[in-house]
Amino acid sequence: MRKKVKYAAVLSALLLASAAAGLSCAGAEPVKSGPHPEVRLSAWSAYWDDASSAAEYRGIRRYLSSFSAFAASYGPDDVLTVPEETQRALKQAQKDGKETYLTVVNDSRDDLGRSVEKDAVMTSRILRDDASRIKQAEAMVDAAKKLGAAGVELDFERVFKDAKLQEDYLHFTYQLSLACTRAGLKLRIVLEPSAPFDAPFAKGPEYVVMLYNLHGLHNGPGPKADGAFIRKTVSRMADLPGKKSVAIATGGCIWQDYRLLGLSRGATRFLSSQEAAALAKEKAASVTRDEMSGALQFSYEEDKHHYEVWYADAETVNAWITEIAEFGISDVSIWRLGGNGDEIIRDIHP
Repeated sequence: MRKKVKYAAVLSALLLASAAAGLSCAGAEPVKSGPHPEVRLSAWSAYWDDASSAAEYRGIRRYLSSFSAFAASYGPDDVLTVPEETQRALKQAQKDGKETYLTVVNDSRDDLGRSVEKDAVMTSRILRDDASRIKQAEAMVDAAKKLGAAGVELDFERVFKDAKLQEDYLHFTYQLSLACTRAGLKLRIVLEPSAPFDAPFAKGPEYVVMLYNLHGLHNGPGPKADGAFIRKTVSRMADLPGKKSVAIATGGCIWQDYRLLGLSRGATRFLSSQEAAALAKEKAASVTRDEMSGALQFSYEEDKHHYEVWYADAETVNAWITEIAEFGISDVSIWRLGGNGDEIIRDIHP
């Protein structure tokens, strides 16, 4: 009886998945690069990949209108800290005349060096009341002004799963917007694609929506974005106030032994575009391009394990930019510089 119940549950899940896939395919269209309305391009550097980020910045800077240095985060006692690598990246972009932003993330690190990414507990603490929020807004503004940045970029994630934290965060966006305006700074706010765009956001900032993570560590093999995902998310962005822009991601992901609907799975990890291309060459894998996303994919067998890899190259990125531009978005940010390789960076065009 238990086996029958289990099989029935699996069958129901398969039918639901098939129906969803059918609906998705019904409105799906291939994505490809081509002529499109002009877009302004921005990119992030990453402090942990300083050398590679700097090299790729030099290769793409002629196309960049703005630049974001990733990232300031929180150390012991909830003190905002900016890595030296982030400071150097900002200074170089400023020398090149780029509009620069200091990205602030809600990652934390204690006095033993232990870190937590997207720390909801810490975020709840530092945004718990007006006094705390004003203190954090002032710290962000002070850090940006000290480094000569044109603005602050707020990239707090996992803030919409708790009602109290969401309320505190939304209050904070108003307070930070006001603090930036008074200081003569611009403000960009980065949002996950799952964010409630119809929430009462402040009207002054630019909102940057992440057009990636369609597939990743949280689910099974597939591209970081495809045409249907891009179109659906951009359509939802109509609810956001003010200036709207998007972010796309290079790199990819590798899945081990992923079975249908995740009934069983092995290790999964992100990898850079450069790592993915090298792995395909090492395994003599047949690489194909998925026309619905523009992404590259391949698979191989090793030590009785099955591996599947999806990743982006320059053609993928250009196809996404074309799709985005044709949908009326004129500002696109690239996450991230570093690990892409000279060829990809050279061939990305706004």
